[in-house]
Amino acid sequence: MRRMSGIVRCLVFLGVLGIASSAVFAQGRASIEGFGGLSLNTLQSPSPSLGGTVTFDLTPGLQIVGEAGRLGNVLPPLSSAAFSVSGTGLHASAFYGEAGARLVVAPSAVVSPYAEASGGIARLDVRSDRLGPVANAAVSLALGYVGRTTPMLGAGGGILLRGGPIVFDVGYRYKQLFANDVMRIALGFGQPLHTHEARIGVGVRF
Repeated sequence: MRRMSGIVRCLVFLGVLGIASSAVFAQGRASIEGFGGLSLNTLQSPSPSLGGTVTFDLTPGLQIVGEAGRLGNVLPPLSSAAFSVSGTGLHASAFYGEAGARLVVAPSAVVSPYAEASGGIARLDVRSDRLGPVANAAVSLALGYVGRTTPMLGAGGGILLRGGPIVFDVGYRYKQLFANDVMRIALGFGQPLHTHEARIGVGVRF
């Protein structure tokens, strides 16, 4: 019940931010950005991540952020290393949607640092390179019963480089999934499912 209430709170939070974003969009500047990144949970085989971000100016130095994408690896380093050494080929990724706020240090400058915090919902996808399609389908079905949808929180920062309507974004993100105990023990060996991500993106302002 506590997990369900957490999911409901996150959905309400996203809905409120979505309404607020629509109002801001009508008044101020906005940007759309596509990004790619690498999960740094393990340096042996970094997993690619990708997604898109929309920002709306609330004030000159404060933006509302909406983001959706795929996290390439949410396994903590210990279980990542164990699954790699054991040869199981097991890996866990996640599709997610979130919203939050971004503080831009120098909103009028060409180069500006920023920091942001966000919250949302993630959906786990667990696969193994060693298993066939039928076995992977069985794992996916089992996840549906155990619980593959989980609240998540994120934080990070980076540097914006802006020239005319073009925006370049180089940054870092930490995202933690609040999976249930079964998933946390089975996939994370008791540690939280999370990702450290280095990313680069490009977008346009309008």
